[in-house]
Amino acid sequence: MEHIGWIGTGVMGRSMASFILKAGYRLTVYNRSREKAQALLDAGAHWADSPREVGAASDIVFSIVGYPRDVEDVLIGENGALAALKPGGILCDMTTSSPVLAERIAAAAAARGCAGMDCPVTGGDVGARKGTLSIFAGGDAASFARVRPLLELMGKTIMHCGPAGQGQRAKLANQVAIAGVMFSTCESLLFAQEAGLDVRQWLEAVVGGAAGSTAMNTLGRRVLDGDYAPGFFIDHFVKDLGLCLEECRRMGLILPGLAAADQLYRTLQAQGHGQNGTQYLVRGLAELCGKQWQG
Repeated sequence: MEHIGWIGTGVMGRSMASFILKAGYRLTVYNRSREKAQALLDAGAHWADSPREVGAASDIVFSIVGYPRDVEDVLIGENGALAALKPGGILCDMTTSSPVLAERIAAAAAARGCAGMDCPVTGGDVGARKGTLSIFAGGDAASFARVRPLLELMGKTIMHCGPAGQGQRAKLANQVAIAGVMFSTCESLLFAQEAGLDVRQWLEAVVGGAAGSTAMNTLGRRVLDGDYAPGFFIDHFVKDLGLCLEECRRMGLILPGLAAADQLYRTLQAQGHGQNGTQYLVRGLAELCGKQWQG
């Protein structure tokens, strides 16, 4: 079996990597905070002191980190995984990141006889724990065929979107949709509250119909419980929305709903709520109206 490397063992990465370990692969991991990788180490994973060491120990290196600058650093930086990856190796970044950076990573990998793929995911912390993520893959067909069995351990729906960068563009299109769904979920809950309805009863009545959504079924329920713990951090969503708007400028697109979501989430971030989950939007909308969300 191929040796697998994993960089980034946060909310998503820790669960995703565990499926590879359970499947019997040799797994080498690196994270800036070793304690966040401890559960994997206890289960049999090997520790590396740097991304470069992960590359040296692996045939395929996965990464899922915070921001594009982190992706660049851990994969193609001076001490990144590519610096020690043997020819024939694959870098597979699962962070939601820049399509242009994904193309640059693939080019850098090709120059060293390796391959670069971008395979961002959607499904949140729940999907990561259950192994039911949707995965958008960008990269050449041969690399995709080689990596697919590993992706299938982590995800339920896997789409090969085209060459490097296209996985990221597919994920950004997903984030445009998510921005709209979060707006509709939070706005409808706030409307129901201010209309004097039993909001919990109202949600149960509509969640299974045309007005329902995965966001309403999961994050809507969390909102009613006053649970703003992150399945997905506002800080990271602001990053994603910024990437979406950057691509819109490149394509000459004007998406007013996306721009409104970006503005409101950046406001929440500036107010110090970046470590809350995206469902915290309901409180921001309430404050915008001079109201108070009761959850």
